[in-house]
Amino acid sequence: MSDWRALTGHEIAGMVRRREASCEEVVSETLEWLRTAESSIRAFITVLDHSALELARETDRRLAGGAEPGPLTGVPVALKDNLSTQGVETTAGSKILKGYVPPYTATAVQRLLDAGAIPIGKTNMDEFAMGSSTENSGFFPTCNPWDLQRVPGGSSGGSAAAVSAGQAPVALGSDTGGSIRQPASFCGIVGLKPTYGRVSRYGLLAYASSFDQIGPLTRDVRDAALLLGVIAGPDPLDSTCADRPVPDYLASLRTDAKGLRIGVPTELFGQGVQPEVAQAVQEALTTLEQAGAILKDVSLPTTRYTLPVYYILAPAEASSNLARYDGVEYGHRSAAARDIIGMYMATRDEGFGPEVKQRIMIGTYALSSGYYDAYYLKAQKVRTLLRREFDQAFAECDILASPTSPTPAFRIGEKTSDPMEMKLADVLTLPTNVVGIPAISIPCGQVDGLPVGLQLMARAFQEETLLRCAYTFEQATDYHKQRPRIAS
Repeated sequence: MSDWRALTGHEIAGMVRRREASCEEVVSETLEWLRTAESSIRAFITVLDHSALELARETDRRLAGGAEPGPLTGVPVALKDNLSTQGVETTAGSKILKGYVPPYTATAVQRLLDAGAIPIGKTNMDEFAMGSSTENSGFFPTCNPWDLQRVPGGSSGGSAAAVSAGQAPVALGSDTGGSIRQPASFCGIVGLKPTYGRVSRYGLLAYASSFDQIGPLTRDVRDAALLLGVIAGPDPLDSTCADRPVPDYLASLRTDAKGLRIGVPTELFGQGVQPEVAQAVQEALTTLEQAGAILKDVSLPTTRYTLPVYYILAPAEASSNLARYDGVEYGHRSAAARDIIGMYMATRDEGFGPEVKQRIMIGTYALSSGYYDAYYLKAQKVRTLLRREFDQAFAECDILASPTSPTPAFRIGEKTSDPMEMKLADVLTLPTNVVGIPAISIPCGQVDGLPVGLQLMARAFQEETLLRCAYTFEQATDYHKQRPRIAS
């Protein structure tokens, strides 16, 4: 298999389908490089060597017996460690869930398995998806393949780094405030956050239930469309999952932006955006304009309140969701306490990291008697205003565009002492989670040798338009083909 580390998921699936490579060969070579690169990248919490090879061999046997291959047959996939996998430890990057083995599999993961994909490991992440750098993992930080002294982004940093480093051709992550797109931008790959409700959240260990969404991290837009088509669709196990048919996302991939109206929100080019990043994104928009798109300046003034709105609403939901981790039924239980209340307190103190504790306290305060109306209720009202503003913008535009992150990847440890500076890393991705629309980050250039991402946003359930625009830009450039150099 020539240059197999750079192959995409659809290329691997094609090779398996044409019998140019066996599933066992693909998985064996993937795991070999995964182990080699892992000494410097540290993208995985758990590597599934044995089960991946067994599944690959079983798949080869079925194919030899005449079974029809699925759309992802033989494709190795990395899974963020907040996606439940039956029989495999799932920690959400937290010590409080060390040793927890789910008795069931997340719907999105099961759909990948049904399509023939082969899970090769569970990736590192910021604890309970709370963070922008993967430094908040309860176990270890992950390094950016482009510069090992820099962060891969977060919270899906392990998934993004694994795809960027060639340890896996595709991965799943979750996006609550930018946790797929921001690491995709930092690592020079594609990251897609679907519309809220487009993909089932069943089996996802919740952070903030009205924001969380599962999505793909891939090397190109075609793989993002392929994975979305597999994992999307109604699910009776998730009442928030939309009962809508799944379009043929691959059919939307055409190199034609003619007539697409792309809005450029002035507010999303401020907010601390590094001038070189803004220039790279502007050049990307010029490329789309040359492909037939129509650029239009728009304004989203309420987006300046997105950061405080998010950091009231999301921690409030986290305060409720994380109350279940008390040491009684699963995960870590403190041995230091003498009574039940002491056990609760000691377990949560020992098991949760500082970022998670901070967000639980913020959320509990925002929901407390006397402060609910002043904070939580007011933030929900601003959320409604923001939705209306986006609706107005989409009345004039098909796509909205901005940088994905204000800067390229920052150095490990650079922002850990300043919580507000760290939270500002997601300031451009948060609005889409607040209003529930789809967005994608695609590589559009480099600053000082580090990748820069272009963020494209669309109306709810208009992933086809999003993918069409992203694919048009991708095929007009070669940024998606650029790979970091990693010593073997």
